[in-house]
Amino acid sequence: MPTNSELNQITNFVPISDHLSTAGQPTIEQFKAIAAAGYDTIINLALKTSTNAIENEAEIIADLEMEYVHIPVEWENPAMADLEYFFEVMAAHQDEKVLVHCALNMRVSAFTYLYRTLKQGVEPQVAQQDLNKVWEPIPTWQSFIDRAIAHYS
Repeated sequence: MPTNSELNQITNFVPISDHLSTAGQPTIEQFKAIAAAGYDTIINLALKTSTNAIENEAEIIADLEMEYVHIPVEWENPAMADLEYFFEVMAAHQDEKVLVHCALNMRVSAFTYLYRTLKQGVEPQVAQQDLNKVWEPIPTWQSFIDRAIAHYS
């Protein structure tokens, strides 16, 4: 069983709850620690061309007996369709231990903020604290967050 310090060494690792954590791109060794920590599902929002992307990530995750879902979200142009698919995937895996990652946990922290506030009823101020552990969204992403809130309200 990995120690918390092993998981905390993953870039921008943020544990949200017992069933949900977010992070930047883990290394192959860190994926082994994630599997040993009991995670069931890995959701990757990064592009295959993102910084530190692992070419055969899906195979590595399968070899570690975790499920892998890839939702490539364009950094410069996040799409509502990607968010909707993310909501569907999160709902399908709500009873599992899930790690959601991208290159630096920026896409992920925004998508997770929206999932928690719009689908789980978490108070925005509470979810905002976890978002701000990683970053303060730049205008493109703040606009996307605002559009998503308006769309689902």
